[in-house]
Amino acid sequence: MTVQAESIESLRTAVRGNVITPADAGYDDARRVWNAIIDRRPAAIVRCRAAADVIATVNFARDNHLPLAIRGGAHNVAGRCTCDVGIVIDFSEMKSIRVDPAAQTVRAEPGLRWAELDRETQAFGLATTGGTVGDTGIAGLTLGGGFGWLGGRHGMTADNLISADVVLANGTLAHASDRENPDLIWALRGGGGNFGVVTSFEYRVHPIGPMIVGGIVVHPFPQAAEALRFYGEFIRQAPDDLTVAAVMMTTPDGQKACGFVVAYAGPVDEGLKAVQPLKAFGTPVVDMVGPLPYVAQQSLLEGAMPPDLRNYWKADFIPEMSAGVIDVAVSSYARAISPMSALLFFPIHGRASRIAPDATAYPHRRGIHFGIYALWNDPAEDRQHTAWVRETWDAVQPYVPGGVYVNELGEDEGDNRVQQAYAGNYERLRTIKRKYDPDNLFCLNANIKP
Repeated sequence: MTVQAESIESLRTAVRGNVITPADAGYDDARRVWNAIIDRRPAAIVRCRAAADVIATVNFARDNHLPLAIRGGAHNVAGRCTCDVGIVIDFSEMKSIRVDPAAQTVRAEPGLRWAELDRETQAFGLATTGGTVGDTGIAGLTLGGGFGWLGGRHGMTADNLISADVVLANGTLAHASDRENPDLIWALRGGGGNFGVVTSFEYRVHPIGPMIVGGIVVHPFPQAAEALRFYGEFIRQAPDDLTVAAVMMTTPDGQKACGFVVAYAGPVDEGLKAVQPLKAFGTPVVDMVGPLPYVAQQSLLEGAMPPDLRNYWKADFIPEMSAGVIDVAVSSYARAISPMSALLFFPIHGRASRIAPDATAYPHRRGIHFGIYALWNDPAEDRQHTAWVRETWDAVQPYVPGGVYVNELGEDEGDNRVQQAYAGNYERLRTIKRKYDPDNLFCLNANIKP
């Protein structure tokens, strides 16, 4: 399939934003995404400046039967934000944001990253549940459900989505809220990019910070099994305001270790008391838990997930930190090849866990997210790193009831895993998909086939 130059010129005429093709200077930079293992060559990248540009681009892709990818923060590990031959809607120039401190809401465009949104909302002492890495785009995280440091107190990111403006497959702009197109807003709260192109998100924001209690405690690797057992018991009793992730990691000096990443979303004095058992456990080699700005917490793991590295991930939900899971984690990380690779345990708890699985499209309201992340530089090492991830994932399967976070699905996962991501909401989502996108124009995602 090729796209004629005359067609591209008609697209340039139809939009205000820049249209970048393989013939243009800067094309290779424009097509680059966060995961360096993804190397695709779209026919055109449209840097939209407003909803009208999105409408024109959607119409162009549909009428010319071209693949259409949507790029917000470009963080999708499977590279679904780009494509070969087709059209990419690039939101990097749509970063408008407006905070209403009186109503405690914020309206934001899809090109924003969480660090940018946090900077604006924190000017008013407000925040909503964002990603665990500030460089993540707001659009993909929200549409996939979105867990973060405020989830125990305020629910998932999708739980805080009030409304959205959406360009549909037929080229019309729809508003979705609990009053207007309520089936569409339900689907957008965790159903991914299957239903249209969101050009504006409205979130509920909450008083947070600017100082919270957060940081990281690191234990030496020989204590990892004991640390994970302690962690499993501790998070069962953790209050809503306290979110603690466990991570198997390699320290900057090259030593494998087990860390607890901590965030307390309530008053600092209460937080200092709540984290005391974590600080008192074992003999940590690093203890950086204490008062810090909320924006610093949001960027705490940024160095662990930098751009331009090769990434291969798998993930699942586990019900608890069982002995079998701990054995898999410790023995697997002992064999980890890259010092940038990691294992992450992140609990779904508090308010996020008390919302019914069918209240939003995002269904996974119990348990602990278990992520297996390989990161490396050299393409010649692809096979060994992907093998480590797959072997770890295979080893944990006896302890997994079934279910995966849609934002961490790889491109080789298959339809069964997509259905596991949407779980009991899959058939309802298919019905909504048939209504808003019957021809599956929006298929470069964890796709719900109409």
